[in-house]
Amino acid sequence: MSNSSAAAVLTTADLDEAMRAVRTLLDIADLDCAEVDFEARIASPDTLARVLGVLPDLEWWALSGGERGSSKDGDDPVRCLPVRVHDWSRPLDRAEPFVAALGADSAAVRWDLNAWPEVPGAGLEMVSEKYAYLTLTVNSRDLYQDEPSRDHTVHVHVPWAENCPDRINWLAEQVGGRFTGRVEMAPL
Repeated sequence: MSNSSAAAVLTTADLDEAMRAVRTLLDIADLDCAEVDFEARIASPDTLARVLGVLPDLEWWALSGGERGSSKDGDDPVRCLPVRVHDWSRPLDRAEPFVAALGADSAAVRWDLNAWPEVPGAGLEMVSEKYAYLTLTVNSRDLYQDEPSRDHTVHVHVPWAENCPDRINWLAEQVGGRFTGRVEMAPL
């Protein structure tokens, strides 16, 4: 297992603005063989229904309380709310419908990229797939939905190295954001 550093480059209350930033960063990235992963905490039956409409075979399990259950056991997720959901290795076209389905519940959507490209004019070398990720946290400021909020944060993942802030700052500039120094370690 390795870790990447996930740096917050844009936080906004406007989900459309956050999605525009994600699209801009995806346009920069090498998407050959890219995929998307989902993680969320869902408390609302309406949100659960919308999310299951996007990802019908979603893995989930009960978060807490006396009621226990999981998709693995064939339980009814509505009876087990709130639930934690995970879904991995999906095609990129599932990301925006998933985000649109969330309502007020929190989630992290992570794009597993092939690479961040070389940017000779900025002195940046290519960053390989091992460290090239992009995460949008919806209704949460952190990767694991431990800091619920009414805004959304775009995080870029890079290896932690000497020139890491240069890459982060360059990516932040591309979306009109800025690197505030807030970094989370992200086990991959």
